[in-house]
Amino acid sequence: MIKKILQTDESKTTIIIRLMVGAVFLSEGIQKFLFPAIRGAGRFEKIGLPNPEFLGSFVGAFEIISGILILLGLVTRLASIPTLVIMLVAIATTKSEVLQNDGFWEMMHGSRTDWSMLLGSIYLIIRGGGKWSIDRGLKV
Repeated sequence: MIKKILQTDESKTTIIIRLMVGAVFLSEGIQKFLFPAIRGAGRFEKIGLPNPEFLGSFVGAFEIISGILILLGLVTRLASIPTLVIMLVAIATTKSEVLQNDGFWEMMHGSRTDWSMLLGSIYLIIRGGGKWSIDRGLKV
């Protein structure tokens, strides 16, 4: 099981996806703690999610941990699962209202980063960390 999780290919370009996804999640997670009223608990409360104080810290911690692991290429597939879930929830909770009120193109414009992070996470789950990852160097 561990071998399958760590398995990756020789792709030299996967690091570009890792840098993009990892840096965005690391940054967003840190911001949930630096600016809780607008990025963390306050935002979760505004969109009606339950227990926003807990959820803001919980999601922020997962974003920081997953972001660091993805940047390092350590258990990349496993670390990308929470980022996938976070993006699905983000799109469902914030962009469906925009779609309903402002239309398809406004929703697509407002969700471009969300889609990039979602697709980047899916890519990393499928491909793993690539040539320049800690996963590649571990012999399990």
